[in-house]
Amino acid sequence: MSEQTPENSAPEQPLMAHLLELRDCVLRVLYGIGLAFIPLAYFAKDIYALTAEPLMRLMPEGTSMIATEVASPFFAPLKLAGVFAVALSMPWSLYQIWGFVAPGLYKTERRLVAPILTSSTLLFYLGMAMAYFVVLPTVFAFLISVAPDGVAVMTDINKYLSFVLSIFLAFGLAFETPVAIVLMIRTGFVTPTKLRESRGYVLVGCFVIAAVLTPPDVLSQFLLAVPTYLLYELGILVGQWLTPESAEVEDQQRQAGENS
Repeated sequence: MSEQTPENSAPEQPLMAHLLELRDCVLRVLYGIGLAFIPLAYFAKDIYALTAEPLMRLMPEGTSMIATEVASPFFAPLKLAGVFAVALSMPWSLYQIWGFVAPGLYKTERRLVAPILTSSTLLFYLGMAMAYFVVLPTVFAFLISVAPDGVAVMTDINKYLSFVLSIFLAFGLAFETPVAIVLMIRTGFVTPTKLRESRGYVLVGCFVIAAVLTPPDVLSQFLLAVPTYLLYELGILVGQWLTPESAEVEDQQRQAGENS
């Protein structure tokens, strides 16, 4: 019975109490983002220069980025610092969310949520790191190499920021694939066998999604699609390992099909 009892056995709190707890949780998350933003804002220009480095080191000598709007040199670095503040404070934010929802979870659910939150955060960071160190230099090298003669490769700082953030987000979310697969297997939504049978569709889907999220070159699509598919396979293995009862369900379904 204890496995099916929420941690907090006290009477259910009224709606207003839950709303107040939610407000406090949101405020603590915002405080964490604000504390991370203050030092990052001070070094906003250096952070932007570091983010632009994969492109700047490949641009022809004598060229640079441009600002087509009056306030772009001020707001673009601050915007980047704000995004980095949200990313860096993610462990704190997830901890606050965990503290809000944990009292209403069963023990089996609590044991699952903590590893998922940790792994999803690390995988998101890993996806961003791959985007910065592998994908961006490769994509920029290709795009600059195909520029026609007489065309100076210079980009607006806001356009560059939007492009880089979209790449970071695409790879960060793509690296969450194992977490999504484990959750689907763990909740019984799908079985590992069904996921394996869908490999062909998933592989095609990975390349289609990569074609939408990445620049129109085969290399960058390949760099997103292949890791996403490999993480899909990893999610199946981890999900089956964490949910051994899924194999029993599959055996029962197979036997039922044979008997019918």
